[in-house]
Amino acid sequence: MNHLPLIIKREYITKVRNKSFIIMTILSPIIMIALIAVVAYLSQLNNNKERTISILDESGFVNSIFENTDHTSYNLLDNMSLEEAKTLVEDKDEYGLLHIAGNTDLDEVAKSIKFYSKDTPSLTFMSNIEVRLEKKITDLKLQQGGVDIEKIEASKTSIDIAQESYEGEKTSKIDNIVKLAFGGIAGYLLFMFIIIYGNMIMRSVIEEKTSRIIEIIISSVKPIQLMLGKIIGTSLAGITQFIIWIILGGILMVIVSAIFGINMAEMQSPQQEILQQAMATQEIQTQMQYLMSAIYNLPLANMIIAFILFFIGGYLLYSSLYAAIGAAVDNETDTQQFMLPILMPLILAVYVGVFTVIEDPHGTVSTIFSFIPLTSPVVMLMRIPFGVPLWQQLISLGLLIGTFMFTVWFAAKIYRVGILMYGKKPSYKDIYKWLKY
Repeated sequence: MNHLPLIIKREYITKVRNKSFIIMTILSPIIMIALIAVVAYLSQLNNNKERTISILDESGFVNSIFENTDHTSYNLLDNMSLEEAKTLVEDKDEYGLLHIAGNTDLDEVAKSIKFYSKDTPSLTFMSNIEVRLEKKITDLKLQQGGVDIEKIEASKTSIDIAQESYEGEKTSKIDNIVKLAFGGIAGYLLFMFIIIYGNMIMRSVIEEKTSRIIEIIISSVKPIQLMLGKIIGTSLAGITQFIIWIILGGILMVIVSAIFGINMAEMQSPQQEILQQAMATQEIQTQMQYLMSAIYNLPLANMIIAFILFFIGGYLLYSSLYAAIGAAVDNETDTQQFMLPILMPLILAVYVGVFTVIEDPHGTVSTIFSFIPLTSPVVMLMRIPFGVPLWQQLISLGLLIGTFMFTVWFAAKIYRVGILMYGKKPSYKDIYKWLKY
């Protein structure tokens, strides 16, 4: 009799009714949203801080480049010494004093610029000031040399080489970045899902083994059915938890934003002034158009279907190995010697995907690792946005499914003997013997 559906149901219900599972399902998004809200709130407080910067420009060259913004005001000082200016700024408790020494030599002026403040100024603020001063002093040096600045600006040429396939499909450098980002996110999700819920399967097997419940269950259920039931049941529980996290997290995000008036978009506002200035240029607007076009040209249907298939195949493959490890040991401490051989292909897949797919997604290394079942779920998902022939995807998926079936048979033989072995820490030699039973 096939008891697999009953085992899946039992495993799923046991997991979702577990107190720790329920607590973490509810508590995890609350903690995450609370952390995000705290960071956003503190960032918002910091960004709303009014800053007043006094400027003592004894050279008279650069005082015209500073304009007030929403949160930063510039106060020009005249007819006073540096010590008087420092005392004035300190008494008024201003953010700082920018001093440009008086000199007719622009090189000497550039070397003598100092910023005085009570506390260490922010890196973003100082970088912004430096960029403005560098541009102004560079322009002044060019003018002193008799160079027409307007002609210099007019002569600047930006080259963006157009990319197009032989079939006429237009692409750009941004396309590669977008494709790598989508592939990287897919591979990372699979990697984290395997680590989190693979360990859950392993712990479940160890718990039942140490409690001796397994001796009763195994009398009426085949080991392979029990192992598959645990894998599928735990996977469904993990998917349920993941969906609840997304829904609950979204609801909490809206509630927190409404109640506390936190604007999540302001979390990066120290850089907003620079970003807004950059966005105003025609070059950046063109790049944004390329970005939207790159997203539109992605093979979304292929990516979604491939993600589902490779995600399921990769997860089931590694889950069976985690279940075999759980059956072979008596406690989690003993699992460490067996974890490295499992994690190494995953880590290798991530590194291969990041360092080879971005350079040559259709190269020899990328292609080979996208066919190896232990690495293909990650590498192939990172290659697909760049356009992988369907036959390659089908071969890779077929190899993955075939390897999973072999791994299930392999793991079931270990599982069959291991779940009834107690009190001895198994070695690789012992596991090899179990395969012959």
